[in-house]
Amino acid sequence: MGISGAGKTTVGRRLAHELDWQFSDGDDFHPAANLEKMRSGHALTDADRQPWLERMHAAIVDRIRRNQPAVLACSVLKASYRAIVKEGCREHLRLVYLNGSFDLFHQRLVHRRAHFMRLELLASQFAILEEPADALVIDAALPPDEIVRQIRLGIPVDAAKH
Repeated sequence: MGISGAGKTTVGRRLAHELDWQFSDGDDFHPAANLEKMRSGHALTDADRQPWLERMHAAIVDRIRRNQPAVLACSVLKASYRAIVKEGCREHLRLVYLNGSFDLFHQRLVHRRAHFMRLELLASQFAILEEPADALVIDAALPPDEIVRQIRLGIPVDAAKH
């Protein structure tokens, strides 16, 4: 989890590849209206996010039911968002928070190509961020391979059931 530009997708893909697990990007669970709203430079409301959160939760529950380990990269910036996604399956999930500065993420977003997240929405993400108390916190400024290494050291595969 983390702010846009934290490296969630890059790190998540690498981690899933190393573990031979499935990878999902939280952005793929957004309704089309949400993507269009963000492309237009408007921040999502909690009501906008509700179907997105419910879709991710359903995917997690389905993977757990099928005993299919996976990595899901998503922002879930508020505790209430994480509660929806984790409802009824907390014991199967491990949360990693890629933490970094506004300047770092701003610089990354300036150079990002072909993404719906507009640079002007970065401040709104920092404004709603509620840092998790129950996560492995890793510095997003580190190289992706080092972040993956730290995740693997911090969350042993046998402990991360899903």
